[in-house]
Amino acid sequence: MSRARQPPLVTGISPNEGIAWTKVTIRGENLGTGPADLLGLTICGHNCLLTAEWMSASKIVCRVGQAKNDKGDIIVTTKSGGKGTSTVSFKLLKPEKIGILDQSAVWVDEMNYYDMRTDRNKGIPPLSLRPANPLGIEIDKGRFPQKDLESLFPGMSADFTSENFSAAWYLIENHSTTSFDQLKTAVVNLKKQANKKNEGSLAYVKGGLSTFFEAQDALSAIHQKLEADGTEKVEGSMTQKLENVLNRASNTADTLFQEVLGRKDKADSTRNALNVLQRFKFLFNLPLNIERNIQKGDYDVVINDYEKAKSLFGKTEVQVFKKYYAEVETRIEALRELLLDKLLETPSTLHDQKRYIRYLSDLHAPGDPAWQCIGAQHQWILQLMHNCKESYVKEQKGNALLHSPMLDLDSDVRPSPIGHLSQTASLKRGSSFQSGRDDAWRHKAPQQVVFVEKLTKLVVSQLPNFWKLWVSYVNGSLFSETAEKSGQMERSKKNARQRQNDFKKMIQEVMHSLVKLIRGALLPFSLREGELRQYGGWEMKSELSGQWLTQVIQTVRLSSESLTALEIPNDMLQIIQDLILDLRVRCIIVTLQHTAEDIKRLAEKEDWVVDNEGLTSLPSQFEQCIIRSLQSLKTVLDCKPGEASVFQQQKTQEDVCQLSIGIMQGFIDCLEQLSTKPDGDIDTSHLSADVSSPDLFGSIHEESSLSSEQRLLIALSNCRYLERHTFLNIAEHFEKHGFQGVDKITQVSMESLKELDQRLFEMYIEFKADPIVGSLEPGIYAGYFDWKDCLIPTGVRNYLKEALVNIIAVHAEVFTISKDLVPRVMSRVVEAVSEELSRLMQCVSSFSKNGALQAKLEICALRDTVAIYLTPESKSSFKQALEALPQLSSGTDRKLLEELLNKFKSSMHLQLTCFQASSSAMMKT
Repeated sequence: MSRARQPPLVTGISPNEGIAWTKVTIRGENLGTGPADLLGLTICGHNCLLTAEWMSASKIVCRVGQAKNDKGDIIVTTKSGGKGTSTVSFKLLKPEKIGILDQSAVWVDEMNYYDMRTDRNKGIPPLSLRPANPLGIEIDKGRFPQKDLESLFPGMSADFTSENFSAAWYLIENHSTTSFDQLKTAVVNLKKQANKKNEGSLAYVKGGLSTFFEAQDALSAIHQKLEADGTEKVEGSMTQKLENVLNRASNTADTLFQEVLGRKDKADSTRNALNVLQRFKFLFNLPLNIERNIQKGDYDVVINDYEKAKSLFGKTEVQVFKKYYAEVETRIEALRELLLDKLLETPSTLHDQKRYIRYLSDLHAPGDPAWQCIGAQHQWILQLMHNCKESYVKEQKGNALLHSPMLDLDSDVRPSPIGHLSQTASLKRGSSFQSGRDDAWRHKAPQQVVFVEKLTKLVVSQLPNFWKLWVSYVNGSLFSETAEKSGQMERSKKNARQRQNDFKKMIQEVMHSLVKLIRGALLPFSLREGELRQYGGWEMKSELSGQWLTQVIQTVRLSSESLTALEIPNDMLQIIQDLILDLRVRCIIVTLQHTAEDIKRLAEKEDWVVDNEGLTSLPSQFEQCIIRSLQSLKTVLDCKPGEASVFQQQKTQEDVCQLSIGIMQGFIDCLEQLSTKPDGDIDTSHLSADVSSPDLFGSIHEESSLSSEQRLLIALSNCRYLERHTFLNIAEHFEKHGFQGVDKITQVSMESLKELDQRLFEMYIEFKADPIVGSLEPGIYAGYFDWKDCLIPTGVRNYLKEALVNIIAVHAEVFTISKDLVPRVMSRVVEAVSEELSRLMQCVSSFSKNGALQAKLEICALRDTVAIYLTPESKSSFKQALEALPQLSSGTDRKLLEELLNKFKSSMHLQLTCFQASSSAMMKT
């Protein structure tokens, strides 16, 4: 069994005093579980259950009845809790008597008045017949409390028409400050009024004296005749004469009183008519009052008066009442049309819309005004959106010849983000999209960007009221906030349930229009041809930059957040999320494309100034350009609540990967262009006027003294740094920002960079090694030298010294640019020289003893000199060269060889210092 509920407890009543039939609100605890649970409700001992309206377990609304007690408790009795108690009381006030001409805020029931000549008036004489001031002197209301007077004169009354009239009470209440002389005057007035009544009766008698006298004379004559004659003849004659007299008396009376009685009937009729007019003046004055109140905008007063007139005269059979009530209905119908026009008028506030809907509901307007208003607002929002687009398209076309499109954000003037909304609390919007941009921004920003901000601001300012109007329509609050009109609320809820799909289509149409208008301005390729004609029309001379698209994305995101705060279902807003995703993808693509173009311009920014590591500023500029590009995409790549990853689609991943590879390849091509083309061959067609200015090209050519070989070395140094640092750093930034396929980007870029590095290296070796190798054979056979017939060696010949000097020059050049490249370049030069020397030795058919000693001396001298740069290939070449020579058999020859080698090393010690570096510093090729 469920536990018994606590007895009802009344803890408050509002108002706590009033006259009978005052509407009160009772608050407390355990006031019942429903209307059926409420068994009793008494206020001051009077049963108020018939007027009680149960609202909740803590609230009941009712009207106070005619109670005997002046003050009493409020007792609630329920089926579940039994009879309750009360901690408060209600005071019943006595109603004040209101005269027929006194102003009153409530309707006063007037007394029926009938013809006073008939005996059908059972009540008191009408108020209009009562003298307002019987004493005839000025009334001065005293300030004596009503309670004190009631206690002084118990059971009496100050009303002079009452049976319990108290003259003393009347004088205290109305003439407490009147002087004695004035009271004497009042006595005289009373006497005059009494004399007027007596004089009126006496005058009435005097007016009929002649008739009375004639009647008396006739009766005396008849009596005398009867006594004298005593005959029937006389009797007949007298009878006839009496009849004549009576007829004449009657005629005389009629003649005398016809005018008086006529005036009296006319006065009675006028008085009755005036009484009817006075009593029903509400109805007779109502048409004029309705027009006046409509002009003043007091629609509440008109509705209240109409409801009152309808309840009193709606079913009347009196023709004059019907006529005037028909006039009232005519004006009310005009008011319905006026309110409907105001309701459908745009723009209007939500408050006004609700007000007009309630007015029309109270006036029982046909149809469904609330739904008509929703439809009108829907069409108005759509029209505003299209008008906004048309105005900006016309403005763009009008300014096309005056202003070139500024689609770049390189200047200092940046668009400020659209003002944040206070949508989380009330979305007052009108809310609230406040923009902080200045006139400079408006001048710089493309029309499409300004249009999107204006369009989203328009939708976000109008849609909240549209949505709130629908919510009020659904829950019935358009008609009553206290649930007093439950019938209207139920009908409203029923209509709302039937029209949910229609309203959903309205919201979807607004969302689709918003999205397609933005797509037409920014993503025209995403619309079909028919949609493009309706939602497009923009002149797309050049596409917006990534920075402007980022601004647009921020604007659309803010509008999406504000619409989400309205608790609009997510499925209706999904189309906006799809738009944001497409804008984010497009922003990334455009930004990467612009970055690729910026990378191509780096070739003209190369100043060929080398730092201590053999690098120019080009690798750093390349890395910073990539980092700035990725940082500008940070807000685009980050996913807001409800947004999907921009890389969720495979095609997007592939496109971004290819663009990233293209950026890396573009910089590699830039390096190749710089290192292989003369200054005059650099492509400057894609540079702006500022980039191709004389000052900038002066900085490009300020190092024009650099040779092609030196530029190749600088490019090789840059390639080496790119491979070991820059490309790896860029890969980390790609991963940090969530890019997909970073391994592929790095792999392809590295392979392309290594290919360039190898080509440049081969070119440089070709430039430097070929002259040295080419000078060996002529130098060996200079002076008709013959290996078969030569003198005893006295030292290393000049051709080898010249070759070493040339190798030292290569070393110096490379060391000046980048010491890290020295081992790689020197090893390759030594390989070329050793290979050529081996070939030359192997081509000799035979050596004499002295020739073999000379050849071995020169081969050993070269090998020992460049020992730190020997590679397996060069070692093999030297070995093959030595193997081609005859072996030295005698110790004398070997000793001589050693002495000559030492002499060579000693004589060229200074020149050979560059070949004495530690072998640990060598780097493998």
